[in-house]
Amino acid sequence: MRRRFLIISMMAFMSLYVGIGCSSAQEKPENKPEEKNDVEQTDIPKVYMFKAIDSENLVKIYEALGREAIGKVAVKLSTGEPGGHNFLQPALIKDLIQKVDGTIVECNTAYGGGRANTESHRKAAEDHGFTTIAPVDIMDAEGEIELPLTGGKHLKHDIVGSHYLNYDFTIILSHFKGHAMGGFGGAIKNMSIGIASSNGKRYIHSAGASTTSWGSPEQDDFLESMAEAAKAVADHCGDKILYISVANNLSVDCDCDSSPEDPKMGDIGILASLDPVALDRACTDLVRASEDHGKIHLIERIDSRHGMHTLDHAETIGLGIQKYELIKLD
Repeated sequence: MRRRFLIISMMAFMSLYVGIGCSSAQEKPENKPEEKNDVEQTDIPKVYMFKAIDSENLVKIYEALGREAIGKVAVKLSTGEPGGHNFLQPALIKDLIQKVDGTIVECNTAYGGGRANTESHRKAAEDHGFTTIAPVDIMDAEGEIELPLTGGKHLKHDIVGSHYLNYDFTIILSHFKGHAMGGFGGAIKNMSIGIASSNGKRYIHSAGASTTSWGSPEQDDFLESMAEAAKAVADHCGDKILYISVANNLSVDCDCDSSPEDPKMGDIGILASLDPVALDRACTDLVRASEDHGKIHLIERIDSRHGMHTLDHAETIGLGIQKYELIKLD
């Protein structure tokens, strides 16, 4: 039987041992900013969850969302930096991608490494086994285009691979884990920096100052720019997008790291939502609620980078909300 859980949004800077109550709402901390909108109970996004991580449950959680991926489907995931090993494995995601007849999409990196140009990026995808399960499209292989953005504080637009316009529907299939700059990488990071071209990545990292340099913006400005780029993608897609995150191999480092630190805590599960903010919030809440003592490493990474501010800004600009209903499916 499905159990329903309502989790109320908590303050971004929480102590390392603060968790969530799965059966009741938490009291809002005194220093939590006031919610700008009074969201009705029926409007709270649903976040679905399987604890067991396998290919069958990945398909089931997609089906639970009730939004069919139709037309030409882009599946945005990280094919992983050469040398890394924590990325989502092809055997896990194969059934889902083939069910929707999807194409794995990526854009080249902006930090050098083994995926900085199309040729090396394709080789990395091949070496990691992705080309055996689906077509792989490096979307900025032939240039880039701008997506309009409304309500941006730092960015005037988003710069993405030109091939992105070839797709009718997008699945943001993310490996939730830590991140050296953003604190954590989930749906918002995957759809912002992940879909951005090399120039677009620099534009985000520099908080809108440059397409040729990362610059040295304030940390919050960078985090806010990620949220803004993600909103441009979401606005472009409308209801032709959904979000699935796999919280496993929970290293403090991203799949873009060629030598990531080994995970210090156990896997959490597969989560999915039609709201990327709610989904990222649920993943971080479940890390904090975990009884695994190793969580302190990931929480420290998130909080030391002020990572939860990404979600605060995303909520402010209308990308989604941090309140959600958690529905466990197993």
